Amino acid sequence: MAEEENNENMQAVMGLIINGGNAKSSAFEAIAAAKKGDFDTAAAKLKEADGFLVDAHNSQTAMLTAEASGEHAQVTLLMVHSQDHLMTAITFRDLAGEIVDLYKALAEK
Repeated sequence: MAEEENNENMQAVMGLIINGGNAKSSAFEAIAAAKKGDFDTAAAKLKEADGFLVDAHNSQTAMLTAEASGEHAQVTLLMVHSQDHLMTAITFRDLAGEIVDLYKALAEK
């Protein structure tokens, strides 16, 4: 049973890392598109980033639900890294939205 829990935990951790990384990449692509004046692509990339963040959030929720149910996971460096990765991706997505808005405002002038 411990091995099964470890595998589930590892899947959740990897879900955070993969989806967080994908969200950050999509947000970066949104900035690049806005820089070129392609605001439709920028908006689509921000929406894509949001989708990846929802998937990452679902992985995180699975970990939190297990913890709340008494299934205490061993905190590893990889788990800490995954949480850090997600927080960075969320921050980057928020900032990307602001940068896209700034490019759009500059283009309208």
